[in-house]
Amino acid sequence: MNVDDLRAWLASNGQPSFRAQQIRQWLDDGVTDFKQMTNLPKDLRARLASAFTVPSVSIERKLVSAIDGTIKYLYRLDDGETVESVLMQYKHGWSQCLSTQVGCKMGCTFCATGMGGFIRDLSAAEMLAQIETAQKDANVRVSSVVLMGMGEPLDNYDNVVQFLRMLGEEGGVRIGMRHISLSTCGVVPGIRRLMKEQIPLTLSISLHAPNDAIRSRTMPINRRWPIEELLDACRDYIEATGRRISFEYAMIEGVNDADEHAQELADRLQGMLCHVNLIPVNAVEGKAQRRSSRLRIRSFVEVLEKRGINVTVRRTLGADINASCGQLRRQKDQLTKRKEALP
Repeated sequence: MNVDDLRAWLASNGQPSFRAQQIRQWLDDGVTDFKQMTNLPKDLRARLASAFTVPSVSIERKLVSAIDGTIKYLYRLDDGETVESVLMQYKHGWSQCLSTQVGCKMGCTFCATGMGGFIRDLSAAEMLAQIETAQKDANVRVSSVVLMGMGEPLDNYDNVVQFLRMLGEEGGVRIGMRHISLSTCGVVPGIRRLMKEQIPLTLSISLHAPNDAIRSRTMPINRRWPIEELLDACRDYIEATGRRISFEYAMIEGVNDADEHAQELADRLQGMLCHVNLIPVNAVEGKAQRRSSRLRIRSFVEVLEKRGINVTVRRTLGADINASCGQLRRQKDQLTKRKEALP
């Protein structure tokens, strides 16, 4: 619940609105037991305890990169499920990649998250708790957030938007929308809903292919919303918001990384207010895809630049700890299955 939601509940229970900020302050201080909120009336504390829970996350496993200090967390949720999050340091400050679902429905062939299937959505509070837990553990302030961890954010639309509204609240983590990036694999109705919210975040599209043939093989969602339908929604989003879109493009050896693929991609994006972010794909156990060579990536970049497309290559962080999301949870699940199979 955001503060306005809490004020409405308090009003319906005959309580003054200033109690909402008191409760929020306790929550921001990490207090999850309503009995400990000692500046609230005793009867209100009892009513809060009967009406609400305060979801939390705890650190089940933590890996720290010896190369660049990137921190990868495997968080345990209150119901025993686990999700991953990555804390990364850049020149501008600390950025955190968050999960929005336990597992994923989308089934992209190069991604570790979807290999375990979909379990459930995360609540807005569970997303917020990922930031609060990392900040407390690492003793840093997170200044930017990327919704690019486990799950598809626009498949959990209402909870994600609620989370976004809570980020900037007084007394909270106070992260402005211009420091938020939301990545979707192409849920077209969600993109169209999001453009009406007028939230000034950065929308990232996981495109990863220049044509329907390749994209449908690697990303099943393309069979539902093909590239041109997706790009039409992107153009409408740009027109409605005035915001540039970032297209994520995983470079997969022998699949989508030839110069002709770069030319085809440039044809698709010509004239759009956009940026292409090339991502050397991460090796995932059980997956056949391999990242493109540096020479191949460089050639791909040159083709796009000659066509006037703004392009960068994402810096690889946490390479020694498998910092892409989904792999720690998968390792844990495999270990659990092996233990269960023992006589």
